[in-house]
Amino acid sequence: MFDLLLDGKKRVVATKGSTFEEFGVTLGLRNPRFRVSRAESRQILISCLGELLWYLSGSDDLSHIKYYLPRYDKSAEEDGRIHGAYGPRLFNSNGTNQIEAAINILKRKGSSRRVAIQLFEARDLLSDYKDIPCTCTMQFMIRKNRLNMMVFMRSNDAYKGLPHDIFAFTMLQEMVARTLGVELGNYKHAIGSLHLYEADAEKAKSYLNEGFQDARPMPPMPLGDPWGSVKALLMAERDIRASGDLNVDTQELDNYWVDLIKILQAFAALKGRNIQRIKEIKSSMSSSFYGTYMNKVEKSAIPRQVQSEFSFGEVN
Repeated sequence: MFDLLLDGKKRVVATKGSTFEEFGVTLGLRNPRFRVSRAESRQILISCLGELLWYLSGSDDLSHIKYYLPRYDKSAEEDGRIHGAYGPRLFNSNGTNQIEAAINILKRKGSSRRVAIQLFEARDLLSDYKDIPCTCTMQFMIRKNRLNMMVFMRSNDAYKGLPHDIFAFTMLQEMVARTLGVELGNYKHAIGSLHLYEADAEKAKSYLNEGFQDARPMPPMPLGDPWGSVKALLMAERDIRASGDLNVDTQELDNYWVDLIKILQAFAALKGRNIQRIKEIKSSMSSSFYGTYMNKVEKSAIPRQVQSEFSFGEVN
C-alpha cells in the first residue's frame, strides 16, 4: 500500500498539507483478526483500543479521546465536542441505535443485503466543521454462516488513520458476529481517496524497510453475546482514565476482556512512568499475543535521559 502511494507520485495539495494519493482503492482481510501491526514502528495498539472504546461509549467528548490521541485537539469545536465522532452516529443517530438495528435485521433475515449503517450524513455537506466523518457506510452481510463486513470511506490517511479504522471496524465486526452466533468472515475496506501525507513519507519508508514482521492474529473473542463484557470494559476504561491505575474487579470476565483492561492499566502506568506497575501487569497477561506491545510500553516508561539507548517509535 505504501509502495503504491510513494511510487505513484500523484501529489494533491489538501487542507492539511501535500499528499500522495490514489483514487478508488479496495483493501481486504480474509482473517480480520490480523488487525494490528506488530512492526516496531507501528505498534499502536493502545491508541487503537482507546479510540474503539470511545466509539463504543457513544461519546463525542474531546477530553475522552485526547487521553489516547492528543491530536484530536485540532478536531474539536468550541464546545469541546467532535462533530464527526462515530459513537453518537453508531448508537444514537436521531434516536436510533444503528448497531442494534443491524443485528435485529440479521437475526430475522440472515440473507439480508440492506444492513448498511450510515455515518456520513447530509448535514455534513452544509457547514465547515473541523471534523467530518471519513467513513460513509458500514455494511454487514452473512454468507455461508460467516459475517462479512464492507466499509466505504470517502477519505483515508494511510499512515495515521487507516490502522485505527481497520482495528475498530474489525473489532465491531467480531462483536456483531458473536452476537449473531456466526463465524467471522471477510473484511473489505473501500476508499475514495487513499492518501499519504508528504510529512509522513519518510516514516512510511522506514516502516517498509523494517522488512519481516511477526504477523499474528489477535486472540478470538469469546463465544456468546459480548455486550455485557463490553459494558464492563467501558466502565473499567472510564474509571482507569478518571483515577489512574485502578484495581478493577474482573472475576466475572473472560481472560480476553481482562487482558484488554490490563492494557488500559498499563497505559495509565506509562503516563505515570511507573515501570514496576507495568512489569506487574505484563507478567499477569493471559495471552502471549500482547507481549510485544507490553514490552514497548515498558521501554517507553524509561526516563527520557535513558531512552537514547532505544528506538521505540510513537506510543500513543
